[in-house]
Amino acid sequence: MAKFIVTKSGPLKGKVAINGAKNSVLPIMAASLLSDGFSTLEDVPRLEDVHVMCRLLEYFGSRLKWNNKTLSIDNSQIRPAPAPYDLVRKMRASFLVMGPILSRFGNVKISLPGGCAIGTRPIDLHLKGLAAMGADITLGHGYIEAKADKLIGDRIYLDFPSVGATENLIMAAALAEGMTIIENAAEEPEIIDLANFINSMGGNVKGAGTDTIKIEGVEELSGCTHTIIPDRIEAGTFMTAAAITGGDIILTNVIIDHIRPVEAKLKEAGIQVEPVEEGIRVYKNGPLNTLDLKTLPYPGFPTDMQPQMMAFMCTLPGTSMITETVFENRFMHVSELKRLGARIKIEGRSAIIEGVERLQGTQVKATDLRAGAALLLAGLYAEGTTEVLDIYHIERGYEGIDEKLRSLGANIKRVN
Repeated sequence: MAKFIVTKSGPLKGKVAINGAKNSVLPIMAASLLSDGFSTLEDVPRLEDVHVMCRLLEYFGSRLKWNNKTLSIDNSQIRPAPAPYDLVRKMRASFLVMGPILSRFGNVKISLPGGCAIGTRPIDLHLKGLAAMGADITLGHGYIEAKADKLIGDRIYLDFPSVGATENLIMAAALAEGMTIIENAAEEPEIIDLANFINSMGGNVKGAGTDTIKIEGVEELSGCTHTIIPDRIEAGTFMTAAAITGGDIILTNVIIDHIRPVEAKLKEAGIQVEPVEEGIRVYKNGPLNTLDLKTLPYPGFPTDMQPQMMAFMCTLPGTSMITETVFENRFMHVSELKRLGARIKIEGRSAIIEGVERLQGTQVKATDLRAGAALLLAGLYAEGTTEVLDIYHIERGYEGIDEKLRSLGANIKRVN
């Protein structure tokens, strides 16, 4: 099985281009099922999660064609086949096909989803919203089946601003009859990207990026061409790589407004972040300070950046603290960081981090996608050699991360 071998690296320097956003392309690929036309997606990252979604779309009858980072999707021959467990279990985002298939064909059957084991992410919000629109939902034998002659728009209040539920309900509402209003909706940039894609197909989605989204259903949607937004979590990870190594990195293909929370916390720690013509520059220029942060739904600090920031906090002088409010099991990387010599204490949903002068390389395991990224960052700082195992988690969300880090001067290689 493949692993990354990381050796202590000096300050990372250079320029790195950020890929299209994983958390944006997956729901947009699902949304393409709303049309029987031909859609072209540009700046699509070649990630394992994307390939899983490709296989799921092909299962429904989509015909896909790659050209570098452009993905063409022909949905002229899709049909509502039951989504199988062996695909859905690999990635939670595969559940996003439920909304568009139900809305277009009137019935859908899908296995219960999988994904990273970072905490309870119930699908009840998805199902309650679909039921409010008139779907008859049956659960049994590991599958969920939903039927509706025609979805009818309704007012839906989400108990929590779930990104997945917001996306699924937007897609379901796109072809529903009448107006659907989603209140307490997620406000993430990826929601806006999905809405822009549906609107380019001929849909009518308003208010994306706010807590109230209004969708006026249309009779049909057509294919379109759409460029995926940059991945703000990949950007934040490389910003933190510059910080933890005391480096100087320019990131291109970034939307600065999407990374404000990470920018603010790095600046608070003493890292310099400034806009440049090509994107943003991140560099160390002076002493560093301790940090306290709390993860929150967007526009708060993203939970997907919490493990990487924890790795950085391990190198700061004094005591820092993280409070995780989004996922209750997102401290699985703590035990692995402690194997490297980190001093971290868990109290409920908070982690208290005592900075250490140095970490010591050893063998560690990526327990989930972002935990794996955190261990790579810690390995860049740690003395000696760090071996990161189970890197399939990392490769679900970062394309060629070892190549990008090497281009900046990191000592990292991928071996089988």
